[in-house]
Amino acid sequence: MKAETTTEHLHILSVLVENKSGVLARVAGLFSRRGFNIYSLAVAPTDNKRFSRLTIVVDLESAPLEQIVMQLDKLVNVVAINELAPADAIEAELLLATVKSDPDKRGQIIQLVGVFEGRIVDVGAASLTVMLAGEPNKLDDFEELIRPYEIVDIQRTGRVALPKL
Repeated sequence: MKAETTTEHLHILSVLVENKSGVLARVAGLFSRRGFNIYSLAVAPTDNKRFSRLTIVVDLESAPLEQIVMQLDKLVNVVAINELAPADAIEAELLLATVKSDPDKRGQIIQLVGVFEGRIVDVGAASLTVMLAGEPNKLDDFEELIRPYEIVDIQRTGRVALPKL
């Protein structure tokens, strides 16, 4: 099953917050209380240790963007909110997947990983663990193509984004 990717009802918010305990819980609580749907969430510190950046992909079918931004802006620890339409943003995501790899099919999997510019990060007797980074659509396509080889485990980080210049 192919994961749903960037569509017109998804929008990216890049939220700069103070790097303090409980901030993520307050943001998640706000979304939960208001019934807003978070499609994807990634958090990391910035180059300034006082701040972290939350990249939140929101589902606009659950609430209007203006309402989400207005509610986020009310939180004390939120410093800045940038709205990024998917067409105006560079998006990336990381995928790690462990795939069964019988000796007769291992070469096919390795070749597929190479085509998608991924890396083999672990080799076991009966499996390979692969890593890919890139646009969400690219990762969706890769995931769909490796599914027949039997995915043992898979994890995706969620999207991060910056505005196009």
